[in-house]
Amino acid sequence: MSVVKPLLFLLTSKDWRGTENIPHEGGILVAANHVSEIDPLVVGHFLINLHRPPRFLAKAELFRKPPMKWICEGAKQIPVSRHATDASAALVPAVEALERGECVLIYPEGSATRDPKLWPMKARTGIARVALMSGAPVIPIAMWGPEAILPYKARRPKLFPRRTMHVLAGPPVDLSDYVGKPLTADLLHAATDTIMRRIADQLSELRGEPAPADFYDMKAAGSPVEHKETA
Repeated sequence: MSVVKPLLFLLTSKDWRGTENIPHEGGILVAANHVSEIDPLVVGHFLINLHRPPRFLAKAELFRKPPMKWICEGAKQIPVSRHATDASAALVPAVEALERGECVLIYPEGSATRDPKLWPMKARTGIARVALMSGAPVIPIAMWGPEAILPYKARRPKLFPRRTMHVLAGPPVDLSDYVGKPLTADLLHAATDTIMRRIADQLSELRGEPAPADFYDMKAAGSPVEHKETA
């Protein structure tokens, strides 16, 4: 990020809102929408500037061989097994990081959105599972602007004209209705939708237009589901 920050200052302008909603200390779980492959740079810049460097969840396979092993360990990323039969056990490293007071960032959608208008799509339930297992506050972050520089699967970034990176952090999501209850599939889906609705509402504020009532569903639309490096 020390190399990337000067480039971001040079090539982008900032519209950062809600910085007061990022706690200065203690474990926090950040949930963000995903519109571009450069999202981690944009949200990382936002959080590092607030002295809360994010720890991303990365597939465990990346930790096995250099050089990715060195990169992931050096950046203190969190290994997650995609093949674990116990979903809760697979997410224990994230819960432990939160208990240590770290900032853990998850893209609940699992990959860049395939919604034709780039609204958040139906998310995986890992974010809700980690939140309810850890008790850490979930801070919703909406981003808009990275997609103008590097649209999904684009080969070359569009660096000019200079783009504005809009980032809005909201207050913690209220998950009290789900606390202390068995982590059933229905409960996890409901809690995940609660988190994603907050992100969609914040994105609506950034874009100045209403978000759709329903989340785009890749499976229902027949889009191939990809395994990404972040959960």
